[in-house]
Amino acid sequence: MLCLPFLVSSARRGAATSPILLANPDAQLGRERLRHLVIGSPEGVQGAINHLHLLQYAEQLEWSRQFTIPESGILITPEQGEVFSYLMRYRQLG
Repeated sequence: MLCLPFLVSSARRGAATSPILLANPDAQLGRERLRHLVIGSPEGVQGAINHLHLLQYAEQLEWSRQFTIPESGILITPEQGEVFSYLMRYRQLG
């Protein structure tokens, strides 16, 4: 879950000069942190969120609001030992 307090950005009203920084939130005892990113069109992202909700994986209200990615991109800050897996899917338009 991407929480707004952990999203740091110098992007102010479309005048972004640096990437969005996804900082590491504090660990919670007895829980493993997983960060989920859904990147695509606004409709595609909302559709994926809706689908995960239907699968009872995540409540829709747990997701952050949608952020426009600045031209400078996104910077993800991993911790020691973390791994990254990427899946690209295509959805039918219309």
